Order: sequence, then C-alpha cells, then structure tokens
Amino acid sequence: MLEIKYFTVNPFQENTYVLINEKKQCIIIDPGFYYENEREEFLRFIRENGLEVVRLLNTHCHLDHIFGNALVTRTFGVGLEIHEKDQVVLDRSPQSGLMYNLPFEPSPMPESYLREGEKVIFGEDELEIRFTPGHSPGSISLYCAQQQFVIAGDVLFKQSVGRSDFPGGNFDTLARSIREQLYTLPDNTVVYPGHGPSTTIGFEKVHNPFVPEDPSTRFA
Repeated sequence: MLEIKYFTVNPFQENTYVLINEKKQCIIIDPGFYYENEREEFLRFIRENGLEVVRLLNTHCHLDHIFGNALVTRTFGVGLEIHEKDQVVLDRSPQSGLMYNLPFEPSPMPESYLREGEKVIFGEDELEIRFTPGHSPGSISLYCAQQQFVIAGDVLFKQSVGRSDFPGGNFDTLARSIREQLYTLPDNTVVYPGHGPSTTIGFEKVHNPFVPEDPSTRFA
C-alpha cells in the first residue's frame, strides 16, 4: 500500500507529492521547492525516513511544478520523466521564471517520456498514465486503481479547474479531459491536485461549476 506525503511550497502554494511504498522506495511528483527552507525540509524528510528515491515525474512543466527538478536529479541520481507534448513548456520555463521574477536553477531535460495508457510500475503498485491536456499541452494524471486515488496536477481542483489561458492551454480540451479521463473514474476516487485541498471525483461531478458532469448545466 502506498503512503502519500505532500508538501505545499513556493509562492504559488503548489503541492509536491511523495509516494512511498512498503520497501521505503518513493516517487517524487512535481517538486516545487523554491525556498531554501522548503528544500531542507524535503531532504530531511527523505533522510530521516530512510527513503530511496527511484523516480521523478512531472504531471506538467509549468515553473511552479519544476522548481525542484534539478535538486532531485542531482541529489538522488534519477532522471526526469514527462509527457513529450510538454517539452515545449519545459523549454520555455527559464523565461517564465524571469517573467515572474522567480529565477531558478534550470530543470534538466527529460531522461524519458511518459505515454498515455502506460503504467508506472512501483514495486507491487502501479499508476496508470492518463493524458489530460488543456491546462498545458502535455498534462497527465496518475491514477492508482488499487487505492482509488489520482494525482491530477493542475487539471482538476476542488470546485475549480486549472487555467487554460496559458500558451498551449484550451478550455474545451481541458473540459473534455476531465469528463473523459477523470469523471470516468469511480466516484470515491480521491483527487490530489496540484494546488489546494483534495476532493473526490463524485463530489466534483456534482459540485464543480466549471466542468459539471453534464455540460448543459455549466454555471447553472
């Protein structure tokens, strides 16, 4: 069974996730550590719990989700994995940092690409890669069927959705991703978003004003 630990970090209050299995191996998802105290807290957590970092995944490559990529790859010797369609977002990230007046150590380039439908095998556990573009061109969500949770990045939030006005974003694409790739999951699936508190698929299908289950009731 996977343990889920998260850190809320950086000026954008991004959620960085650490998935830990029973062998004390862990996957880092969207390391957004920006300030030195955030980095120290994360490294201390890994060290004090005797964890072995085995993979580094980005749900998408907006700067608030990649601030810590270089730290993780350098410290633990793991390669970055993203969806190929978000490579253009990763390539633009240094300029985005300057635009927000948040310079950061550039992310390393991906070691490999994640593809929709594939499985991230993690000991006896696995995560299904679901392609959920719209917030960014290569956004993915990571679904664990055994434990009924999904790491959704910035696609779906509690009673909200990710912005679609960034380059490569599109609201209709985002809504379709949510309805076809997330709302088709069991209602009791817990959604762990890139910002804010967790929610469930069933709750969002009924209460999300931006993407209700029935498109005809949007903003009703």
